[in-house]
Amino acid sequence: MSGVRRLEVTYLIRAAPADIESRAQALAIEQSVEMPLSAITEPAVIDTIVGRVEAIVPADAGRFAVTIGLAEATVGADAGQLLSMLFGNSSLHDDVELLDVALPAATAAAFGGPHHGIAGLRARLGVHGRALTATALKPQGLPAAALAGLARHFAEGGIDLIKDDHGIADQPAAPFAERVPRIAAAVRDAGARTGHTPLYVPNLSGDLDRMRTQVACARAAGVRAVMVAPMVAGFANVHTLIAENPDLLVVTHPALGGASRIAPPLLFGRLFRLIGADAVVYPNYGGRFGYTTVTCRALADAARAPWHGLAASLPVPAGGMTRERVPELLDFYGADVMLLIGGALLEARETLAAATADFVAAVHGHDYMG
Repeated sequence: MSGVRRLEVTYLIRAAPADIESRAQALAIEQSVEMPLSAITEPAVIDTIVGRVEAIVPADAGRFAVTIGLAEATVGADAGQLLSMLFGNSSLHDDVELLDVALPAATAAAFGGPHHGIAGLRARLGVHGRALTATALKPQGLPAAALAGLARHFAEGGIDLIKDDHGIADQPAAPFAERVPRIAAAVRDAGARTGHTPLYVPNLSGDLDRMRTQVACARAAGVRAVMVAPMVAGFANVHTLIAENPDLLVVTHPALGGASRIAPPLLFGRLFRLIGADAVVYPNYGGRFGYTTVTCRALADAARAPWHGLAASLPVPAGGMTRERVPELLDFYGADVMLLIGGALLEARETLAAATADFVAAVHGHDYMG
């Protein structure tokens, strides 16, 4: 039926050439009405709600790119329902991967995207024309005072952003209500002495009510930036939390994203951006994880490129990065990136501030026009 707005969703399906048409039709039904079409008595459901196979294109050995049109009306502005419609039941089929989605402009507008994005992060930090620098407080198990001490050294080194490691939650060793005010105070104290105050980004965890309590605690400590892992906390919860706190800068963490069989450029570069991520942390090529340069390039492009008028998210490649790789990574990503080095800086121990300053100097001194 004409006039029905649809999400154009592309999957990679492993199938024999003789079977791909029937497999694609089965996927379209599974992702829309998940029942025999012969059992549907309402013509409008057949015409508008049942998924349509739009294209089947050979992809690589034994796989096909299949595009299915799904009715926008089945999503609403519910971030959880969006994930369910894109890949709910079919994520249980081991022959299918979610590759990409083209959204109607109205759908993108309904979700809203980042409140701040790259421009807002730069404005908050007063940093323009260069890449940003970041690090992580770790390991979990340290008391709040020790984490605050690490944050002070990082801040003395001139870092732009200091985040909790995603493993640091609301644990007995460093409860959120104790940890966040201590670290925030340490960062402010160092900033007052150096003239550059980093953003401190505490990690949110728990259910929606608990995260709301944590946001209130962070606000009371003067903190206006947080980190959350949407695949752990829940897409709908994160979207709601961001909508309720438009002044907060939000960094998203990729934890559990690898279990989804959703292509990383789509999941981290677009879907996290869609629900409001100002900056997206993801595994960089050549680190502890297996992402390729092609994947990382596509992910960064998806986060930064113009898309339905949404603010751009800042790519934050991480995961086993070192100071020695700074020139290579800045040549690869350009100025609109935040390099995150955690463990490799912490290895400096007593000379942490100096190691941080060396990392910062390498980023500041890079020729971004080269």
